[in-house]
Amino acid sequence: MRTLVITGASKGIGFETARLFADDGYRVINISRSAAPDDRIENHGIDLTMSNAEQQLRELFDLLLDAGEICLVHNAAVLANDTAQATETDAFVDVLALNVVAPHFLNQLVLPRMQPGSSVIYLGSTLSEKAVAGTYSYVVTKHAIVGMMRATCQDLKGTGIHTTCICPGFTDTEMLRVHVGEDQDVLSQIAASSTFGRLIEPKEIAATIRFAAGNPVINGAVIHANLGQVEH
Repeated sequence: MRTLVITGASKGIGFETARLFADDGYRVINISRSAAPDDRIENHGIDLTMSNAEQQLRELFDLLLDAGEICLVHNAAVLANDTAQATETDAFVDVLALNVVAPHFLNQLVLPRMQPGSSVIYLGSTLSEKAVAGTYSYVVTKHAIVGMMRATCQDLKGTGIHTTCICPGFTDTEMLRVHVGEDQDVLSQIAASSTFGRLIEPKEIAATIRFAAGNPVINGAVIHANLGQVEH
């Protein structure tokens, strides 16, 4: 059986991705603090920022995850309102723990179980290759994710396992809405920044992830899924 291991699939892009892979006959394992509302998804409530998360996952995978064709999707992330000048180190380290360190130790646990045909899909952002004010830790960590994907690609040479980084544009998720304070005027301005004049739907990113998982020809690629950015 093909298996999807995904983080943060309780809502948004993660949930739509989990549903899509389940529709395609995958066994779906969600690692998230809250459960995904779909009976086909196996939910495991592990906080990836905790110091014992790696050990909890090691024990979980020893019980549940056999070797096979596995798609590992690094989706969970936190978006903070912060700046280079005012971000305390402890807060910065907390963001690194989820956005960068968790994908690292998940790779360590899952890659040994992957057979040829498997894939590692990273979720980056438009902010993986540019920056805006007030999103310091998110920008730093999403840049790091692109580097992690590229290094993963090189180190997996000859294994038959491929990797890609999907970089969504502004997507209509709870995370985005909370970040802008549910301000409809701001959301409208953000939507106008794409050439389609709208926000991206989470299911559109899910379909892009599914495409990447099934197409090793894009190994090592950064895919911008953003409806086209309006340049000024």
